[in-house]
Amino acid sequence: MKSFYSLLILFLMIMKISAQKENNQLDSLLSSVYKINEPGAAVAVVNDGNLIFEKGYGIADLDSKSIISASTNFNICSMTKQFTAYGILLLQKQKKISLDDKLNKYFPDFNPKVAEKVSIRNLLTHSSGIVDHYSYVDKKQFTQFWDKDVYNAVRSVDSSYSTAGSKYQYSNTAFCLLARVIEKVSGKSFSDFVKENIYNPLKMNASDVIKPDFNISNRAYGYEFENDTFKIADAKQSLFFSTQGDGGIYTSINDYLKWITAIQTGKGIDADLIKEAQSKQFTIDAAKDISYGYGWFVAGNSKNIVVYHTGSNGGFRTIVVMHPAKKYSVVIFSNRTGIDLEDLVRKINKIYGIDDAAFVKLDSLIS
Repeated sequence: MKSFYSLLILFLMIMKISAQKENNQLDSLLSSVYKINEPGAAVAVVNDGNLIFEKGYGIADLDSKSIISASTNFNICSMTKQFTAYGILLLQKQKKISLDDKLNKYFPDFNPKVAEKVSIRNLLTHSSGIVDHYSYVDKKQFTQFWDKDVYNAVRSVDSSYSTAGSKYQYSNTAFCLLARVIEKVSGKSFSDFVKENIYNPLKMNASDVIKPDFNISNRAYGYEFENDTFKIADAKQSLFFSTQGDGGIYTSINDYLKWITAIQTGKGIDADLIKEAQSKQFTIDAAKDISYGYGWFVAGNSKNIVVYHTGSNGGFRTIVVMHPAKKYSVVIFSNRTGIDLEDLVRKINKIYGIDDAAFVKLDSLIS
């Protein structure tokens, strides 16, 4: 028995030394990517359900010189879509909507040529064919642009890019409309709905959704890196930055890890809805074995599934990559452009010996 315990202690010591070596390698990698006096990133790695690495690099605000930490709040850009999708699925479970409902059920003044054909499911899977709002906006009329403005921009358009349900085409417009559906059905603002149904149950107390009276503490500002200099590219600099359902959430690594933990354990949220959201719902590329779920990209086969999403908004770049079977996740929130986060995740996976053969880069899949 003594021999058994001695071997067990030795094994645990070896594992601890190995893990520390991997963490040191990652810290060295990230320190070389994100400079101490420049905008940077907060990074976390979860393996086998345990947080094994969490650290901030660089500057959150070049004016105040505040340092990025795991509690710094970032705009997480299109990673917001996983929360919007969860909200829609929750409303369906409450029998307040159906994913097969057409858009005209909620928006009778939407052009019928589009609204009678596009379903909630189409919006969720980027298969609606609905036109992007960007081309239908008189920019001179706005200083900030919200989801209601997205709706007003496209509701009278009588054409689509493609027939609903026939083709994948990434659409921020679709998720802005989904946020409006949440508001119409729940009777609450998108921000209040997310707070009540996600933030509060998970105690994500520092998280928020951008809104007209937006004021979030300990926040990072986004910066574009061009011609060897950093230029602020945040809410005030970008007209379309403020839309909510497609990219309006602000959260920190600390708070977002509560969402990751809930996904992994099924506690605090509806595990069945997460399973549905992280399942293949619409094929994007059969040859590459990649599909869209609801708010998540899903790649690989049953033996090696990876679910993930990236984000880009102003000067912010974000990514989450999850291997559910291994309870392994990498999360990067960055407040600067110029770094390929998908390549960085591959390097992180290599350090921890994670097979990422199923991980398909999203360059051509997100416009």
